[in-house]
Amino acid sequence: MMLLIFGFRPFFTALATVVFVCNFCGQNVAQQVFKQTNRFTLFFIPLFSTSTKYYVECSNCGGTTELTREQVDNMERRGLAQR
Repeated sequence: MMLLIFGFRPFFTALATVVFVCNFCGQNVAQQVFKQTNRFTLFFIPLFSTSTKYYVECSNCGGTTELTREQVDNMERRGLAQR
C-alpha cells in the first residue's frame, strides 16, 4: 500500500504599497497590493501554480478588493506603487 499526500496551498507575495481612498471605510490610507498564487503540492512540496489572483488590502479596516493583472501593471507603470 502506498500513501500519496497531495493538495493545494496558497502562497502570498506583497507587491507594493499604494495610498488611496478605501472603498469600505472611506479613509485615505496606505493599502498593500498582494499576489496570491495557488500551487499544487505533492508531499508538501509545491510543484506548479494552478491560479493567480491580485488584490489590495486596506491597512485601516482590512477590506480587500480583487484586482486584475492590468490594474497592477498600470499602478507600477504610473509610479503609484511603492516597494
